[in-house]
Amino acid sequence: MRPTSEAPANSPPACIDEVEPNAIPVAPVFGILFALSFAHLVNDTLQSLIPAIYPILKAELRLDYSHIGLITLTNQLTASLLQPFVGAFTDKHPQPFSLALGMASTLVGLVLLSVAPNLALVLVAVAFVGIGSSVFHPEASRVAHLSSGGRFGFAQSVFQVGGNAGSSLGPLLAAAIVVYRGQKSVIWFSLLALVGIVVLSRVGVWYRDCLAHHRAAKRRAALHRETGLTRTRVIFSLGILIVLVFSKYFYLASMSSYYTFFLIEKFSLSVRDAQLHLFIFLAAIAAGTFLGGPVGDRIGRKAVIWVSILGVAPFALALPYANLFWCAVLSAIIGLILASAFSAILVYSQELVPGKVGTMSGLFFGLAFGLGGIGSAVLGAMADRHGIPFVFHVCSYLPLIGLLTALLPNLGTPRRAASTAATA
Repeated sequence: MRPTSEAPANSPPACIDEVEPNAIPVAPVFGILFALSFAHLVNDTLQSLIPAIYPILKAELRLDYSHIGLITLTNQLTASLLQPFVGAFTDKHPQPFSLALGMASTLVGLVLLSVAPNLALVLVAVAFVGIGSSVFHPEASRVAHLSSGGRFGFAQSVFQVGGNAGSSLGPLLAAAIVVYRGQKSVIWFSLLALVGIVVLSRVGVWYRDCLAHHRAAKRRAALHRETGLTRTRVIFSLGILIVLVFSKYFYLASMSSYYTFFLIEKFSLSVRDAQLHLFIFLAAIAAGTFLGGPVGDRIGRKAVIWVSILGVAPFALALPYANLFWCAVLSAIIGLILASAFSAILVYSQELVPGKVGTMSGLFFGLAFGLGGIGSAVLGAMADRHGIPFVFHVCSYLPLIGLLTALLPNLGTPRRAASTAATA
């Protein structure tokens, strides 16, 4: 194998597509990966701001709960259903500055939301924010893949950590700013969006410089990463992955939305103490999100999917029967293991369908958004009818769906696949 030639000292970071056809990329482009992770933090902070300010909107605009549901539906539809279409389009027609344009759409939505005098304008505002997210996720995931240096799982994990941090940060910022200053204070978050536009514009310049090599690299990828699977087997495998994502995000919905209610009802905790236990779970998710990708790079995505979903089952089954101390321990273990699944599933899908990074990213990010929202609604209705303990007993069986991982084809370890590409 020939070594990859070194770039001149003053040249910009090389994109993965600039390596020789038979060479293995030597290292991730960390500047781009960290910029994408930061932009993901900004995007998801601004996304999570919307449900966090529902009480403010309800009070100031005199909305009822059906109006709140309509706002959620509008945001979820634009933030999830559009992503696969955006990904499919940019697979054929890469758009280096679409990331900055997506953040600009979010900026417009925030400005409108801060001044919206009625429900109609609120719906338009949250639609702009959702569209911004739909544009951001597939294309940012593609750029993460492009800048990974061959460590695809690691790159996706770095990218995902920013998003998880942002999802947690949004409600905290809303509580610190909007709760005290009202709807108009949402305008201050537009400054965060402006910073995101600047960062993503710089990423777009790097991405544009890589586009000259992008199409040739896609052809090489299709040649070197040929799976040997029939179209039917590929579609069947994607169906299995979708079911696994369903099990993951329905279980996460039970924990993120109703875990505090479960603890309050079972152990008579205060809201503050219950929130502390929820923080333990969310912190474990942040750690698990980062671990899944690098481990998958070493041992293979399928092995990580096995462990990250089916491996949760014994702990999930024990949780409804545990005392308070063991609930904290089990929730931390569950969060750590389960969170590692998404990066592995996403990269596995990209390896399953070579050359369709944007399409697969849009499909699975869209599913993650959509199933999380649907899961919360379905489990809420179940809790109203049968009680919170019943919800946790039912959801404890969801990780057993991980047994379906056995039906996924073995694509080989990433290291072996890279060696095959290098010697082909």
